Amino acid sequence: MNAIQKVNMIQKPATSLTKRILQLGMLWTATGMGSIAHASLGGDSSSIETDRMVMRAEKAAKQTPSSTGNYTVHEITLPSGTLVREYASSAGVVFAVTWKGPFIPNLQQILGDHFQTLVAHQTQQNLAGHRSVSHHVADLVIESSGHPRSFVGRAYLPTSIPAGITPQEIQ
Repeated sequence: MNAIQKVNMIQKPATSLTKRILQLGMLWTATGMGSIAHASLGGDSSSIETDRMVMRAEKAAKQTPSSTGNYTVHEITLPSGTLVREYASSAGVVFAVTWKGPFIPNLQQILGDHFQTLVAHQTQQNLAGHRSVSHHVADLVIESSGHPRSFVGRAYLPTSIPAGITPQEIQ
């Protein structure tokens, strides 16, 4: 399979969420693209613009401050129509990311180092036919579900959520 076929494979809807996640992980690892610098879960919010460029979103990220001022939500609409939200604390740390739309976004990009944790978790599970992923540990929560043309998910760092914010507010 040549590089163009691999890129086209990423842009098509997944037949299985688990299969899609594993394909992305293998492709990123095989092409060496995992070393690209980017803002991601747990990273610095100053490079969220890099996420927008890497994911080929044409408009600048829309920034919406929370009513408490504890965090800002950066919304990026991808060319596929998927909406990615990155939650950055007032200290500048991305403590959560969410996605909703017809395609799964580039999880390597938005999860950063935590993507390998997800891939490791998925390879240890027998998830044939499952359409959802749920990984809950003390320092990382990843939830994703859906079917072709309708995917939703979120990932957050419980210990990095600003005071006064609950996980239910991360949508």
